Amino acid sequence: MSDAQPSGPRIAPLPAAEWGDDEQRAIAGAFGEAAVASFRSGERPCPNVVTTLARHPTLSGSWLKFNNVLFRDLALDPRLRELAILRVASRTGAEYEWAQHVRLAQQQLGVTDEEVDAAGSGAPHDWTPIEAAALDATNELVADHVVSDTTYARLAEHMDDRMIMELTFAIGAYTCLAMVFNTCGMELDDDLIGTGRPFPRA
Repeated sequence: MSDAQPSGPRIAPLPAAEWGDDEQRAIAGAFGEAAVASFRSGERPCPNVVTTLARHPTLSGSWLKFNNVLFRDLALDPRLRELAILRVASRTGAEYEWAQHVRLAQQQLGVTDEEVDAAGSGAPHDWTPIEAAALDATNELVADHVVSDTTYARLAEHMDDRMIMELTFAIGAYTCLAMVFNTCGMELDDDLIGTGRPFPRA
């Protein structure tokens, strides 16, 4: 964690039980009415990312709908997306993003401990050519905000134009979210504490 990051929440999560019509409408647009009901009743724990974004329903409603596109409607391999997000989380110091996506990558996509650690640390690993190119593109986008010609050519050996755009959008979206998480001082959800792989701190 950089010295600029807060040690606790700057924007406190808004408990689901306190959501008004605007907040419920925004969250339902992304997760559905049944999810909102279960969040509000306490039947289902509501992640801090959702309760924090609920502080600004006009913005978060649109953002969450866009974020759903990254998970449901892409040609991009979900495993590749998650490796890139893990690299983003590591490079941006976003521990909340890291913990959430380690769990997703491992439980839903079978990413191994070794792969998670290498994606986070940047240590050498036996990546496939497309995985190596995607991780290099992630490094370049986070650092320089553009993919180099050399790396782009490597991506283009395995991806069409649509997939390259999707990868770039995913990296950009999760870099943006990392900025929000870090600046808000978002704390880990209770079910993320002490689980998953250690956050690769600089």
